[in-house]
Amino acid sequence: MRAVPAPKVWVTGLTVGAIAAVAALAVQADKGPHPTAAAARPSASASPGASPAPTKSAVPAAVPDDSGSGRRIVYSLSQKRVWLVDASDTARRTFTVWPGTVSPDPGAYTVSSRNMATTGSDGVQIENILYFAAKSGISIAFSNAVDGSSPPPAEGKETGGIRTRAADGAALWTFGETGTAVTVVR
Repeated sequence: MRAVPAPKVWVTGLTVGAIAAVAALAVQADKGPHPTAAAARPSASASPGASPAPTKSAVPAAVPDDSGSGRRIVYSLSQKRVWLVDASDTARRTFTVWPGTVSPDPGAYTVSSRNMATTGSDGVQIENILYFAAKSGISIAFSNAVDGSSPPPAEGKETGGIRTRAADGAALWTFGETGTAVTVVR
């Protein structure tokens, strides 16, 4: 009579074989090409006549040389771009923005106050509002639209809101406490 191996031996043998096969396939897969996923960007609902959405470049723009030093928010008027710079002068985040019709003069400011949410001068619900300047009686602040929309061009209105995407607005809110330095450059 022939001895039949115990079921444990069969299960153990099959398990060891399966692990070896998976390991061999993993080694082979690691040697092959690695696909990269394109970053999906949620589309913001733009109003008719709105300017095109700001874009994020593949290579982050360098923090402007004339923007000071230390922990600060840097806003470039010509690039329509913001940098969140840490104490070691390293940009932790950069993104493009939609400026209002009234721009701050180049110079040094601080976040003077914050407001979690309100209605913008254009009638849009906004959030993550960081006020840092005023010009001609117009308050200038960073904010993002609650609905994610970009502001339409202001026709005959003076607006000081510098709009961001929602994720960038949340990052600004976290970074820009009252008293945080803001540097505006050309």
